Amino acid sequence: MKQHSSDKPTFAVVPVTQDNVREIARWPATGWSGSYRWIKGGRGPQGSVIKSGDRLNLVIWDSEENSLLTTAGQKTVALEGIQVSPSGTIFVPYIDEISVSGLSPDKARLRIQERLEPSIPSAQVQVTVAPGRGNSVDMVAGVARPGTYPLPDRNSSILSLIAQAGGVSEALENPLVRLIRAGQEHEIRAQKLFSDSGANIALRGGDQVIVQEDDRYFTALGATGSERLVPFETETVNALEALSIIGGLNDARANPRGVLILRDYPASALRTDGSGPEMEQTVFTFDLTHASGLFAARKFNIHPGDTVLATESPVTAARTVLELIGSAFGAARTASNTGD
Repeated sequence: MKQHSSDKPTFAVVPVTQDNVREIARWPATGWSGSYRWIKGGRGPQGSVIKSGDRLNLVIWDSEENSLLTTAGQKTVALEGIQVSPSGTIFVPYIDEISVSGLSPDKARLRIQERLEPSIPSAQVQVTVAPGRGNSVDMVAGVARPGTYPLPDRNSSILSLIAQAGGVSEALENPLVRLIRAGQEHEIRAQKLFSDSGANIALRGGDQVIVQEDDRYFTALGATGSERLVPFETETVNALEALSIIGGLNDARANPRGVLILRDYPASALRTDGSGPEMEQTVFTFDLTHASGLFAARKFNIHPGDTVLATESPVTAARTVLELIGSAFGAARTASNTGD
């Protein structure tokens, strides 16, 4: 399948056909991980739970004449801003330390009330919670109002967070949403997040969300409709789609039997058993004059950093590739100088 450019080759030449395109697809990805990985959908319970770092506000009612908590003429006492310790407890007078981490506010209220009963039988308790870091998420960048946002419950979705933060910045082209959770990164294109309800996952305390431009690109050179850096407008782009994005082949110059894709592989990806690239610099060639070549091009995905190069001559042998690359770069420079 592979051919070399000379007796001492600096790059390998791989003609892409229907017979080998699936095998090539299994070669290591370059320029990125090969696909965006997003957490599977799933919603959480509606209620919230108390976590370390939250602050609890307690209001305790006591109707007894000789109350241990209230003074004469008072029926309530307010204990505000009680922070949940790293061990998940709070201190309440006449109870000492009481564990509340993992409880809903209502269950925490009942637990505190039960613990107060031996000392203050008539006590009734109200609990409100101000979320701390454990019940908040960071909206880091790419929106109108970055900042830290509390989670009202365990069913708060990533789309609701983006909406609260003012939406995705209009200045971003091809925006990408990145979620950092427990040290792991997950990514999805914003367009897919907005269109796929199953992708609208529930957030967890401590999550960080970043919206940024998809910085992947490929280069178009030679006898194509344009010569430029081309951003990825979708998660994957095959060879035919790439040619369409850049305006197709120049009718007056390009030869459909001389379309090349230039790619750099890391040394760690090289193989000698035919299961991967043999050389770091690899040139994939396409013959688009027949159905087999067209279907192969549809199944061949462009990698970030690839160069799509349309030449003016057919690729009839591996030894002609270097000359074709040289002439294509020369044509590109000539076109650039003419435009100037």
